[in-house]
Amino acid sequence: MSEVIFSVFPNENFIDLVLYQFGWEHCDPSHSFGPASRNHYLFHYVISGTGTLYAQNSKGLSVSYSVKSGQGFMIFPGQICTYIADQEIPWEYVWLEFDGLRAKETVEMTGLTPNHPIYRSRHQDISANMRDEMLYIVNHSEESPFQLIGHLYLFIDSLMRSSIGTQAGKGNSLRDFYIKEALSFIEQNFQNDISIEEIAASCGLNRSYFGKIFHENMGKSPQEFLISYRMTKATELLKLTALSIADVGNAVGYPNQLHFSRAFKKVYGVSPRQWRYDNALPRTDH
Repeated sequence: MSEVIFSVFPNENFIDLVLYQFGWEHCDPSHSFGPASRNHYLFHYVISGTGTLYAQNSKGLSVSYSVKSGQGFMIFPGQICTYIADQEIPWEYVWLEFDGLRAKETVEMTGLTPNHPIYRSRHQDISANMRDEMLYIVNHSEESPFQLIGHLYLFIDSLMRSSIGTQAGKGNSLRDFYIKEALSFIEQNFQNDISIEEIAASCGLNRSYFGKIFHENMGKSPQEFLISYRMTKATELLKLTALSIADVGNAVGYPNQLHFSRAFKKVYGVSPRQWRYDNALPRTDH
């Protein structure tokens, strides 16, 4: 009979990288999941056994991959996949689902893509560290969110350093400097009425070139990133404070409550008020 450990990450107040859920399973023969798609990045590492992944590539075609112990596979947001344990030697695997504003950039550095989703290790010792970090998270779900996020970063570090497909650094430290400057400016000024021109100017760049390198590095336009950052901050305030909707909007750069509500609903599909109701922290009686 299949054995499973499954947990949902208890806190979403992280922006760069955040866990969503994680688990471990020793599958029954021919156990399958899918076809299904995910909203976030989902990485499986196969501890033992073997199985088959059917993953949609960039052309929308389903490609099959045999995945055995010591290997892994990445499922990308929106990618339709099915995975099936072998009938004779079903796999045992551990998984983490994660995302964040820096997730796309981070995953790209591993060399894994929708067309090349299979993880193969070039350093067995680092690969073992990666597996141990994943198992630590799975087996310590009661630890603080900061503890678990710390181990998520250690997992990603091992994933990047051990993956055969790891991309070499772009060697453009000046470009990296510009991006860091832009992120710092956004973090310090997101609550103000800032424009993309002002963000570019803080880096000493014109808007056109700044927009190009920002999108290449972050996978989003500066405007999309700014909105995403503001909305993430808004959800923190909605969940953790009793501020009015208008005050929350004003705190994240929307002095007009109607404009804030429209922008929020465009991102989350519901109004700020409904989101607060759906995500209210449980009450405790003293």
